[in-house]
Amino acid sequence: MISSNPSFYEDDGATERSLLDHAGIMFDEYHLINYRVQKEDAQTLIQNASVVFLLGGSILKLNGFLMEYELSDSIKKSRAVVMGASAGAINMSAKWLCSKNFGDEISSVYEGIGIDDFSVLSHFDLENNMALVQSELSPLSEEMNIYASNKDCAVRTKGDKIDIIGNVYLISHSKIHKLDETL
Repeated sequence: MISSNPSFYEDDGATERSLLDHAGIMFDEYHLINYRVQKEDAQTLIQNASVVFLLGGSILKLNGFLMEYELSDSIKKSRAVVMGASAGAINMSAKWLCSKNFGDEISSVYEGIGIDDFSVLSHFDLENNMALVQSELSPLSEEMNIYASNKDCAVRTKGDKIDIIGNVYLISHSKIHKLDETL
């Protein structure tokens, strides 16, 4: 598990672990990567992991930590299943928009890990803000597909196949539409 608030040591991934436990997903070992873990040890943990879970929380802190510890390439080269919740899912994107209109402190496009060539927007009140979301994300949507969601949903990729679970919208070439669930 990679912390999205790596300086706050009390944030130990308990919420995400309880979600996994509730779903019956358990592992023999859990490791939390934050500033208590040396950079080289973090990269080794990722190389040996069966699953890498990017935790939710601060999008910018997680992005900064991934860059500082040079974890993006390790994650992309890993054979592990890579999962992300909220900030973690956003940082799995090739690029993502940080916007004052979405409640962020600044407006800028950031490079993510680039697990796949698309972007993610999560936990935003889409149904009540479609015009805002569409106008904010139109420039980036000309470059790549953007999957936008509220909560209790997922976008899963495996090879060229993309599965949709819950209410997910696709923003592509400045147009937005709701996707049908595939699972």
